[in-house]
Amino acid sequence: MDSLRPFEDWLDSYLNFEKLPQKNIFWLDTMEFLCKKLGNPQDAVPCFHVAGSKGKGSISCMIASILTQAGYKTGLYTSPHIQTLKERISSPKGFFSDEVYLSSAEELKACVSSIPASQLPGGRPLTWFELVTLFGMLCFKNARVDYSVYEVGLGGRLDATNVVRPLCSCIGPIELEHTEYLGDTLEKIAAEKAGIIKSGVPLVVSAQKSSKVRKVFKKKAKEAGSRIIFADKCSKVCKLVYKNKLTNGSFASVEGDERSLGMEITIKSPLFSRPLRTTLRMLGKVQAQNACVAALAVKTALPQVDEETIEKGLSEAFLPARFEILGKKDGLPLMILDGAHTVNSVGYTLKTLQSLVGIGNMKRVHVLYASAADKDVESIARLFKGRCRRLTLTRPGLVKQCDLPRLNAAFQSAGLSSCLVEDTEEAFFKASQCALDEGGLLLVTGSFYLVAEVKKILQSPRG
Repeated sequence: MDSLRPFEDWLDSYLNFEKLPQKNIFWLDTMEFLCKKLGNPQDAVPCFHVAGSKGKGSISCMIASILTQAGYKTGLYTSPHIQTLKERISSPKGFFSDEVYLSSAEELKACVSSIPASQLPGGRPLTWFELVTLFGMLCFKNARVDYSVYEVGLGGRLDATNVVRPLCSCIGPIELEHTEYLGDTLEKIAAEKAGIIKSGVPLVVSAQKSSKVRKVFKKKAKEAGSRIIFADKCSKVCKLVYKNKLTNGSFASVEGDERSLGMEITIKSPLFSRPLRTTLRMLGKVQAQNACVAALAVKTALPQVDEETIEKGLSEAFLPARFEILGKKDGLPLMILDGAHTVNSVGYTLKTLQSLVGIGNMKRVHVLYASAADKDVESIARLFKGRCRRLTLTRPGLVKQCDLPRLNAAFQSAGLSSCLVEDTEEAFFKASQCALDEGGLLLVTGSFYLVAEVKKILQSPRG
């Protein structure tokens, strides 16, 4: 039994936006109030703060990996988790001791239980994400880490993590997402993300497709007196080569050897004494851009970290369910698990897969897809046209609401060869068998909740 199960049960009694999205539940004064009650744990450890529509988890992971390689004990706060809550609050070397988690949980519960509901700002109830964020801050303090890295949950301005004052802030690519909560234009969403910019704290920004988004960040940084570094202006990926492409179609050759696949990159920047040369475990052009942001952030905040350390840190960075490759074994096909859930992220995933296996082999790719009810499945469905052999559609487990009739109609209208299997486990084994029978590859994508369900199945006796 997971030692944190009782604590998770306690957390689950509070409103969880990830499971039940609601408007008007984001207020920073509640976090400020609770932080003060807990002795301001957010100030106990120097940190980095990372926002963005996409890539913020990867950037956070890469920064933490570089810091760990530099010899620092590092805490990493990311979301969502795939299998256990500890994944959100850990280090690049793994989980902290049970003592750290359990003592932090008790400290948080004792604090919360001592506060009458009438004393909470605005009389508002506490939320699950606020409590988990506080839990992370307490864990990092009690684990006595040297540095911590916080991935923003939603937006930035009112996100629970925005009580920190970092050494460096980072913002990844901006796209239309969560428009009901963040705004219906790129500029409005960028303004919410820009809320993490702090007075005098340097800011590193990923390449942006929109000049209007750049203007939003420039204006906010100027108002805050913060140095702003646009990664694509200050650095350049001058080499990107996939290692061990599967262009011969022999997907079985990756049996149990996921690390044989990688992406060699070279990054140049005036901030580095020489070009960085490394091989990333996380694949795709967007990951090369994320590596630029992470490297620039560390070098800006901690110039003493040398180039070799940055290279090694980037090469070790890994997050589950971000183009995670599982080699062919135990009667299952070669699999790629990727929690891509927006139009752009699904597009990136398919482009990365095509670069890895070669365009001729995309016809041997089978897909297991599921998504939540609020996703643009009509646009996403069209992305798969000509890029896979067959799709199995299912629900993303039982946590997230989904619209199966709409999902099925979208893929049928796109002219794709797909079938709908409502039970997630049955759908997984059906898709796996199809891929195996044809010597193909299985891509599991569309939702982190789907990936989490697949991971559970793989750990079960049948899996």
